[in-house]
Amino acid sequence: MTRRVLVVDDDAAILEVLEMRLIAMGFDVTATRDPQAAVSALDGERFELALLDLRMEPMDGIRLMETLHARQPRLPVLIMTAHGTIETAVDAVQRGAFDYLTKPFVRDELRAKIGRALATRRWARDRERLLAVGQTLASSGVMERVLDAVAQATVETTEAERCVVFQLQHGRLLPMASSGSPPPSWSALESAARAAMDKGVPTTFPGSETGAIVAAPLLVHRGPAGALVIETPSRVEPTDDDLELLALFSSQAAVAIRNTHELERLRSGALAALGRMATQVAHELKNPLAGLRLYARHLEQRLIKNGDGEGAGLAQKVSSTVDHLAAVVSEITAFGRPPELHRAPVALHALLDECVSFAQARITTADIEIFRIYDPTAPAQAMLDAREMRKAFLNLVLNGLESLAPGGRLTVTTAWAPDAKTLTVTIEDTGGGMADETLARIFDLFFTTKPQGTGLGMAIARSVIDLHGGELTVHSVVGQGTRIVARLPLEPVPAREGAAS
Repeated sequence: MTRRVLVVDDDAAILEVLEMRLIAMGFDVTATRDPQAAVSALDGERFELALLDLRMEPMDGIRLMETLHARQPRLPVLIMTAHGTIETAVDAVQRGAFDYLTKPFVRDELRAKIGRALATRRWARDRERLLAVGQTLASSGVMERVLDAVAQATVETTEAERCVVFQLQHGRLLPMASSGSPPPSWSALESAARAAMDKGVPTTFPGSETGAIVAAPLLVHRGPAGALVIETPSRVEPTDDDLELLALFSSQAAVAIRNTHELERLRSGALAALGRMATQVAHELKNPLAGLRLYARHLEQRLIKNGDGEGAGLAQKVSSTVDHLAAVVSEITAFGRPPELHRAPVALHALLDECVSFAQARITTADIEIFRIYDPTAPAQAMLDAREMRKAFLNLVLNGLESLAPGGRLTVTTAWAPDAKTLTVTIEDTGGGMADETLARIFDLFFTTKPQGTGLGMAIARSVIDLHGGELTVHSVVGQGTRIVARLPLEPVPAREGAAS
C-alpha cells in the first residue's frame, strides 16, 4: 500500500518544498506547521514515517516525537535541524529518533535515510509477525489456529482493511479464517481467490469503493488448496512489498494445510487398520460378553432370593460393567463397518431438537442454558440418513453439555447458504475448552478425556458427516469453550415429496 508520511515544520517554505519532494517520491504526505494537529492526525490514521523539525514552538521536535511514540511506538522518526551537531544527533537517537537530517536537504541523503528508516521498520515488523506465525505453526498441530494467526498477521503487516483465508474443499471455497472488518462482498473476495488460484501467483483486482483486492494462492503439492485474500482501504494501491508479504504468508498457510492433509492421510490409514483389528477383537468378545451378562444377572437373582443384598449389589455392578463393555463393542463394530447411507426426507431442525432434548435429559448439571437459533430460510427437509445424523449430532451436543459447569451455555445455530446449497450447523459451548494437544487428537480412535468415555464419539461423528459429503471442524480455547462446525451439502426436498422424519 502507499506509504503515509507525517511532516511537521513551522517554516512554511521548507514544509512546502519537503511535501513536494516526498510526493514526487511516491508518498502520501500529511504536512502541518502545528504539532498539535500532527498529534490529532496520528490519532486518526497510522503513518509509516514522521519527519519532525527540532526547534518548534510551543512543542519542540523531541517532545512531539515522544508524544507520537506514546500513540504509535514503532513509528520511525527523522529529526530535522539547521543546527546539526554530533550532540544533537546523539540526543535525538537516544530519545527514540531513527536518525536526523540537516537543512538544507541534500536529495540523496533525504532519499537514503528515508529508505533506511522504512526498511528497518518493515524488517522489524515483518520479522515479528513471521516469527509469531512460525511459532504457531511449530507449536500447534491445529490448522485453524495457524490460519487465524496468518490472517491476523497479514492485516497487521499490510495494514489492509480485511483478510480472509479460503480453503478449497469438495470443489467449494470455504472461508476458514479472517481478520479485520467484515467484507462488504464475500463474492468479490471469492472471485479474486479463484482467479489467483487459476493464475498461480499473487494477483491484484479492483475492489469496492475504489480500493483493491489482492489474492495469493495457497499452493500444495496437489495444486492450489485455497487463497489468502486482502482488501485495501479506499484509494490505496498495493506495493511490491505487499505482494511479497502476501506470498510469504500464503506459503505458511499452505504449509499448515499440507501438514493437515498429510496427517489425515497417515491417520486414516492407521485408523482403518486399527478399525479392522478392533472389529475382529469385538467379534471375538461379543459372545463371551453375552454369556457373562446372563451369568451375572442369574447370580444377582439367586443372591436376592437368598437374602444376600450385599452380594446382589456386587453382582449388579458386574452386570452394569458388562453392559458398558457390550456398548463399547457395539460402537467399535459400527466404526469398523461404515454404514451404507439410507437417505430419506429429513427435517434437520426437528432432528437437532430431538438430539438436544435427549442429551439434556442425560445431564445432571444445574442452571444450564440452551439456545437454538435456526435459519428460517433453510430447507424444511433434505435427503439425509436420519439414523446416522442423529447418532452424530447427539454425540456432539452431549459432549458440549457435559463440558459445562453450572451457569454454562450451549448454543446450536444453523445457517443456510443457498448459492452453495450448504447448511452450517454450529454447536458452541462455554465450557473449559481444550488445549492444543487434546484438540490435535480429538478425532483419534479410542482417545478420550472422560472416565467412562469410549473415545469413539467424535470419530463416529466425523465419519457420518464425511459420508454425507460434509466437513466437521472443531475450534477450542482453554477457559473459553469449544465451537464445533458441521458443513453439510443438502439436497432440499420439495414440500410435496414427503413428511418430516
